[in-house]
Formats: sequence, C-alpha cells, structure tokens
Amino acid sequence: EWERVREALTFLIQHYPSAFFSIDTYRPFVAEQALISGVHMINDVSGGRDSDDMYRLATQFKVPYAAMHSRGDAQTMQSMTKYDDIIADIYDFFQLCISKAKKYGLNDLVLDPGFGFAKTINQNFYLLKNLSVFTTLNKPLLVGISRKSFIYKTLNVNTLESMNGTTALH
Repeated sequence: EWERVREALTFLIQHYPSAFFSIDTYRPFVAEQALISGVHMINDVSGGRDSDDMYRLATQFKVPYAAMHSRGDAQTMQSMTKYDDIIADIYDFFQLCISKAKKYGLNDLVLDPGFGFAKTINQNFYLLKNLSVFTTLNKPLLVGISRKSFIYKTLNVNTLESMNGTTALH
C-alpha cells in the first residue's frame, strides 16, 4: 500500500505545501510513513479495531485521527450487517474510540459512522436520519456519502449519475 501512494503523496506534499493531506489506511506502517512524509491526518477505516497503534501514532505526530465504524473487511463486511440496534452499536463503538483517545492523550479525534461499510441500504438511510444522536459525544463527525452504493442503488442509476442523490443527502 505504501509503495502505491508514496511517490504521488510525496509529489503532492512538495508541490502543494499549504494543502492538508490525509492518509486513508488501517495499516500503522503506512500511516507512519505518510506522517513522516508530511501528511496531516490519519483516516482509519478500522477505527483502531485491531490495534491501538493508530491512536499512538496520531498522538506522537500530533495529528487528527478519524476513526471509522466498520466490521470485517472488503470481502466480508456486507455479510456482517446484523445489528441489535445499529445506532446503539455505533455509539458504543465511538465511546470505545473516545476512551482509547483519552488513554493515549489524543485530543483530535474525529468519528466516522462508516456509511456503506457493513450496513444495508436501509441501515445507511436510518443512520443518516439519526446522525444527531452522535452529537452528544462532543466530537466532530466525518460523513462520507458521495456516490455510495446505497444512493445509486436506491435511485437505480450508475455511480456517475448519482451526484444529484449525493447532493440531496448532503
């Protein structure tokens, strides 16, 4: 993963020094190399589920850390959509993220409910409708819904034709 992004990332950081760059990875090695290269934020699709290393790195480099709720991996996540209460489950996950951040002295934690990751179409819409529940956690939310499958499948269009749906949901 690092070899795929290293050259382009280094070029962009050098040529756009005032830009803010984030590395989207769940691999601590990749995050660390990106931070050494000048990246300003970690966006972790695992939310630190498997290890606290990303919390340590974000604290060490004094960068924001976005912890996303997800289950499984790219191959298994769509078979892991059963929740007793999706909002409560994500809320509990976020509370765990906040506890880990406090443990490591990480101040800049961003919470991402993980639209499209181990969630059905209906669950994604329900989650979007109930986002306000997470404001009680007093952390910024990162909501990535642009051209997600729950939009284009609902509209019965392809991803290129889903921008109107994305715009309406934004």
